[in-house]
Amino acid sequence: MTNSWATFGADLHIDPTGAAGLRAGLMDALREAARSGRLAPGTRLPSSRTLAADLGIARNTVADAYAELVAEGWLTARQGSGTRVAQRAEPRRPAPASPPSPPVRRGPVHSLMPGSPDLSTFPRADWLKAARRALTDAPNDAFGYGDPRGRIELRTALAGYLARARGVYADPERIVICSGFVHALMLMGKVLRQRRVREVAVESYGLDVHRNLLTDAGLRTPCLPLDGFGSRTGGLAALRGVGAVLMTPAHQFPTGVPLHPDRRAAAVDWARAAGGLILEDDYDGEFRYDRQPVGALQGLDPERVVYLGTASKSLAPGLRLGWMVLPRGLVGEVTGAKGMSDWMTGTPDQLTLAEFIRSGAYDRHVRAMRLRYRRRRDQLVAALAERAPGLRISGIAAGLHAVLELPEGTERSVIQAAAWQGLALEGLGRFRHPDAEPVGDALVISYGAPTDSAWAGALEALCRVLP
Repeated sequence: MTNSWATFGADLHIDPTGAAGLRAGLMDALREAARSGRLAPGTRLPSSRTLAADLGIARNTVADAYAELVAEGWLTARQGSGTRVAQRAEPRRPAPASPPSPPVRRGPVHSLMPGSPDLSTFPRADWLKAARRALTDAPNDAFGYGDPRGRIELRTALAGYLARARGVYADPERIVICSGFVHALMLMGKVLRQRRVREVAVESYGLDVHRNLLTDAGLRTPCLPLDGFGSRTGGLAALRGVGAVLMTPAHQFPTGVPLHPDRRAAAVDWARAAGGLILEDDYDGEFRYDRQPVGALQGLDPERVVYLGTASKSLAPGLRLGWMVLPRGLVGEVTGAKGMSDWMTGTPDQLTLAEFIRSGAYDRHVRAMRLRYRRRRDQLVAALAERAPGLRISGIAAGLHAVLELPEGTERSVIQAAAWQGLALEGLGRFRHPDAEPVGDALVISYGAPTDSAWAGALEALCRVLP
C-alpha cells in the first residue's frame, strides 16, 4: 500500500522556504520556531521519515538538518525518546515594565458561601466504572448528531428515578436534557417570549442571575411576597400580566422554608385557571434530614408544571447536566429552541449518568451525601447553641445551607468582620428582589461546600464573628 502523509505521527507546521537550499531553509525554520517559543522546550518533533513525507522532501535532508541542529544545541536526540526541542532553546523574553503594585488583598481562608456541594466528594471511582461500562456498550450512533432532547438511555433512567424518588410524572418522551439549570431557564425564557408571555413572577428572595436571565429574554419579573409558609401564591391572580411563575417549592432558596400545601394547591389552581405555567426549580430536593422529602409540585399537574432538576448539587456543577420534564404541549417548542442554540448536550456524560443511575450508584451516593450533610448541619446547630445561643437557625433541616437569623442591623457588620478574619459569608439581603420588603437580617451559611478538612476551621471562624 502506498504511504500517505495522513497515516504518520505528530503534525508539525513548518515552512522551510526562504533560504538557499532545502536543508538550510528547514534548519532556519526550526531554529526560529524554537527561538520564538512556538516550539516549546521538550516538544517532540516528528520522525525524519514523517516530516520528510509531510514536506515532500528527501528523508536524508530532514535527518541531516536534525543532526546539525542537535550539534548546535537546538535539539536533543536520545534512543527511545526521539528528537526534541532542547531546554536551552527557550526564548529569552524582555522583562515587562513593572506596573505599580496593587494593594495586597488577602483572599478568604475559609468560605461558607452557598451554591456548591463538597466537590471533594465527587465519586470519581464509581463514575469511572460507569463511564467504562457505558462507553463499552454505547452504539456507534451515540457519537453522532442525536436527538436534541438527549440520549434515550438517560431520559429513560431519569424517568424511573424521578418518579420513584421525587414523585414526578416523567415519561421519557417529555424529558429534555440540558446543560444545567441556567440553560434550562434560558430555553424557557425564549419559549415564553415566543408564546407572548410578558411577565414571569419570581419569589421575593432568590438568585439575581435567574431574574436577569428572564429579563434578558424580554420578560418582566414581579415578585411574590414570602413568609414562613413560603411564597404567597394566592397573590398570583392579582398579577394580571403574569404567564408563569418561577419557584423553589420543596426548599425555598435561600430562606429554607417549604411551600405550604395550601399554597402549592393555590399555585396549581392559578395555573389551571389562567393558562399559566409553574417553573419548579428542584435544586436540592433529595436532601431532607428530618423526614422524607416533600414530593415535587409537578406531580399535582404535569401539564401545568415544568420540572427543572440538575446534577449540580447531588454530584457536581462541573458536569453541566440538567433536565426538564415538560408538559406534553411544550416538548416540541423547547426542543426547537434548544436545537437552534445548542443542538445537544455531550453524549459521553449523558451515557455515564444513565449507567450511574441504573446501577444504583446514584442512589448510594445521594444517601451517603445525605448523611454527610446532616452531620455537618447538626454540628453547625450544636456549635451555635454553645457559642451563640441567642441566635436562631430558621428553615427546615434540608439542603446544603442554613439561614442564621441576626439582630436587626448587624448583617453587614458581621460579613465585614468575617472578611477581616478570612471567612467569606453571604447575607440574606444579597438575595432580595429589588421590589421586595426585607424580612430581617440573616446569614446564608453553606455547610455543604467546605471539604472535611476545612469544615472545622470554617465553623470556628464563623463562631468568632457572631454577635
